[in-house]
Amino acid sequence: MPWRDLLAVLVGGAVGTALRLGIDTLIPRGDTDFPVSTLAINTLGAFVLGFLVARVWLGATTWLRAGLGAGLLGSFTTFSALAVSLVSLTAAGFGMLALAYLVATLVLGLAAAALGLRLGSPRVTDVDLADE
Repeated sequence: MPWRDLLAVLVGGAVGTALRLGIDTLIPRGDTDFPVSTLAINTLGAFVLGFLVARVWLGATTWLRAGLGAGLLGSFTTFSALAVSLVSLTAAGFGMLALAYLVATLVLGLAAAALGLRLGSPRVTDVDLADE
C-alpha cells in the first residue's frame, strides 16, 4: 500500500472515530436501550458512502478513496458496534428488540445507500447542461 493511501486511512480513521464518539456522546444510551446512535451513525454512513461512490469515486485518487472509504467511513460506521449492541440486548433478555434493531439497521442502511447512490449519480439535466 502506498504511503499516501495509508496516511489517508489513518487521518480519515481518526476523524471518523472522533465523529462517532461525538454522536454517541450526544445520544447516550444504556446497554439495554435501543441503540439509536449506532443506528443513526450506520445509516448516515451508508448514505454518505453511497453518495461518494456515485459522485466522487470514478474521478478520485486512490488515496482519497482510501481516506474517505476505509478511513473516515470505515471508522465512523462499524460492524463491531452493531454486534456489541445486538449481543448486549440479547444477553439482557431483549431478543425481540435486538431483532428489531438488526432489521432496522439492514433496511435503513440499504435504503440510505440506495438514496445516496441515486442522489450522487449525475442527473440527465446535469449531463445536458454540461454539454451546452
